Amino acid sequence: MSLIYIIVPCLLLVVVLAAVWLDRWSVPIILVALGAGIAFGSDVLGLVDFGDMKLSNEIANLALVFILFNGGFGTKKDDLRMVALPAGGLATWGVVLTAAASFGILRFALGWELQKALLISVIISSTDAAATFSILRRQSLPKRLSATVEVESAANDPMAILLTLIAVEAFSTGTARPAMVVLTFAWKFAVGPVIGFLIAKAALWLFNRLSPQDRGYYYILFLSVVLLTYGLAEAAKASGMLAVFTAGFVMGSKSFVHKQGVTNFSSAIATIANIGMFVLLGLLVFPREWKAIWLDGVVLFLVLAFLARPAAVWLGTLGMKLPWREKTFISWAGLRGAVPIVLATYPAAAGLSGGNDIFNLVFFAVLLSVSIQGSTLGLVAKWLGLSTPSRPQALYNLELVTMAASDLDLVVVDLPDPQGVPGPRVRDLKLPKGAVITLVTRGREVVAPNGNTILRGWDQVTVLAHAQDGDLVRDALLKPFDIWEKPKPRDLG
Repeated sequence: MSLIYIIVPCLLLVVVLAAVWLDRWSVPIILVALGAGIAFGSDVLGLVDFGDMKLSNEIANLALVFILFNGGFGTKKDDLRMVALPAGGLATWGVVLTAAASFGILRFALGWELQKALLISVIISSTDAAATFSILRRQSLPKRLSATVEVESAANDPMAILLTLIAVEAFSTGTARPAMVVLTFAWKFAVGPVIGFLIAKAALWLFNRLSPQDRGYYYILFLSVVLLTYGLAEAAKASGMLAVFTAGFVMGSKSFVHKQGVTNFSSAIATIANIGMFVLLGLLVFPREWKAIWLDGVVLFLVLAFLARPAAVWLGTLGMKLPWREKTFISWAGLRGAVPIVLATYPAAAGLSGGNDIFNLVFFAVLLSVSIQGSTLGLVAKWLGLSTPSRPQALYNLELVTMAASDLDLVVVDLPDPQGVPGPRVRDLKLPKGAVITLVTRGREVVAPNGNTILRGWDQVTVLAHAQDGDLVRDALLKPFDIWEKPKPRDLG
């Protein structure tokens, strides 16, 4: 038992150190975590012998709850409103189109057995929120494009889960009821967000009315809200994943006591859950079994990446006036991850023949998706002319940790291109009444602002202001830079 306290921290240390070293080549951390899990598993170093699919399913679901809540928490209201139609379409009929295209090719073009082709097609039909959030938010992309892919990945799990359950039930019992299928999907997709919305509103009321002396109580409240949202939604047979994403989105869009602390805590929990989940899934696989399925795994990845996903994107967004470059990027950004792997445990759990081969096939295809697509998203965005100049993350920041209700907030504004171009003096800014610039970050330099400080392109400016004045602060800081002509990309749509 004591070995757990040595092996587990060593495993996590290896993941972090390898991820930092491989970051220069844009290798996703989830790929590093998968690789570390495989390396520490039974077939390689043999340090951890783990093969419990049911337990893995439960742990992975728990991790996804926190990952999706944090994804919703960080999604801006304007971004969601801007991409509701394409993201919602891809999350529903886009999943069906992906499954249908995959099944048609695997069954009729390649001659795969009916059960194998259908189960794999529905299991791997959804993109993965954990993979998408961890990779896309490292890229410098237009807001509408990144938000479309992120929202789609967070919202398409219910459809894939529903299709998988229907297929597993059909093959295990020999029956499937179409009317119940439609009703079940409508209930999951409609009621899940309602439950998430109601619990989030109740949580906001509670956060703003409690005044505990220990700020740690807020983190306990946070954990309770997230888990209760998922639990109540699942108890009501609705989509728990959609419920937690909605709850995160509602809470992230509002001000509440100790929001900054909750934001940091949620981000940390999501990162731990993300890494831990992929390490666990790596431990679950036995590479020696790949020798019998690796060729089919490569074929499955090629079908998904180059045929089924592009067909679903182009057909599913007809009439939405998306430029071809964005459609092409969205097609390539259809990353597969933890959800398909978790769903791949269902056939074996139901006692279906070939369940273990299905799990290995899906895992192998997901591994290729994360490694090849995840590592090349930046290159594809650059090739399509969609990436913007990448600015380094600010090395310094201020946080307003509140323990009581306040209408003051910190507004952080990234000044635009070109880098280093001189802008206005602080004293010449027309900031709203009561707003004060508290910090200017310039690369590795911290600038203590005063009236004579000249702001420059790519500076990150932190302003203490009334929460309702956030837009006025941004306008005051950004408008002086409008005099600089910025080249506009040609519209190739």
